[in-house]
Amino acid sequence: MSNWIDSGGDQPRLYSARPTNCKSERRRIGSAVRWRSVTKLACASALIALAAPFGHARDRGQFVNTNADLKAWFDGLRSGKGPCCSDADGSALSDTDWDSKDGHYRVRVPRYGYALEGQKQELVWVDVPDEAVISEPNRVGRTMVWPIYGYMGVTIRCFMPGSMT
Repeated sequence: MSNWIDSGGDQPRLYSARPTNCKSERRRIGSAVRWRSVTKLACASALIALAAPFGHARDRGQFVNTNADLKAWFDGLRSGKGPCCSDADGSALSDTDWDSKDGHYRVRVPRYGYALEGQKQELVWVDVPDEAVISEPNRVGRTMVWPIYGYMGVTIRCFMPGSMT
């Protein structure tokens, strides 16, 4: 009787059609996976580099003559729904685009937060929630609205009524 443990009986055996060297097979497989990962990373980096110039912010010069005190006032505006952010985020409304009835306001704003090139934006009337009305005095005199566009449509975050003359 032979000693089964001394003869290597406790070692696992590979049952395949051809004998393989496990270490070299693992090295080849790991190398292919590594090259695939490097290739994916290089492609992702190239796509980001190509798309980056299109995502830059633009200064069209619309706020060149803005008074620093007025800008600070706009940046500090808050309604019951939170900060209004800035004058750049708000839109000035003409007198025909807002209305007051029974102490409640409504505004006419674009249905979508983006415009399709060559198409006129559809305007819709939206009721202004009472908590979105800014209660402090209007220092600019014009009516302003800060709409929020989401998957459920347009809502009003802040509204500052004007003189309506």
